[in-house]
Amino acid sequence: MALGGCSDKNEVGDVSLGLFTTKDIKLEMLSDPKIEGVTCYISHIKADLDLADPSDMSIACRQTGPITLQMLQGIDRSKSGEVIFSTSKSVLFKSLKVRRIYDEANRTLLYVSYSTKESNGSPKHSLSAVPLWGNPVWEQLEQQKREAQSKN
Repeated sequence: MALGGCSDKNEVGDVSLGLFTTKDIKLEMLSDPKIEGVTCYISHIKADLDLADPSDMSIACRQTGPITLQMLQGIDRSKSGEVIFSTSKSVLFKSLKVRRIYDEANRTLLYVSYSTKESNGSPKHSLSAVPLWGNPVWEQLEQQKREAQSKN
C-alpha cells in the first residue's frame, strides 16, 4: 500500500543546518498501516530552493503498541515485501520509499527506506528491524509451528 507524503502532522522535528543554507533535516513519524503497533521515524534532508532533495535518509522503527497474529497474517510475506510509504523527492522522478519485509525464520519485521534514483553510483538506503521476540504473537507463532510439525 503506497501512501502519500508525510503531512505536517507527521513531522516531529525540524533541524536547521545553519544560517547560510536552505537545507533542513526533517524528522517524520510513520505508522505502519497494517502493523499498527510499529512506528517508524525517518530523517531526511529537505532543500527548500532546490529542484531535488538529497537522497540521504535514515530510518528507525520500534514497537510502540501491540502486534497481533491477525496483523501479521494481513501483510505481504514475499521476499520483496510491500511499500508502506512513498513520497516525491524531486520533479525528476526521484522518490523516498519505505518497504516492509517479514523475515519469517527469525520472526522479525524489516523496514528499508531507499531512494529510487542513484546518487554517486548507488541508491541510498537504510534498514531498521523490529523483532517480535518477547511479544505475545511470538508464542502464538511458536504454537502454530508446533501444531504444523505434529501433523507431519
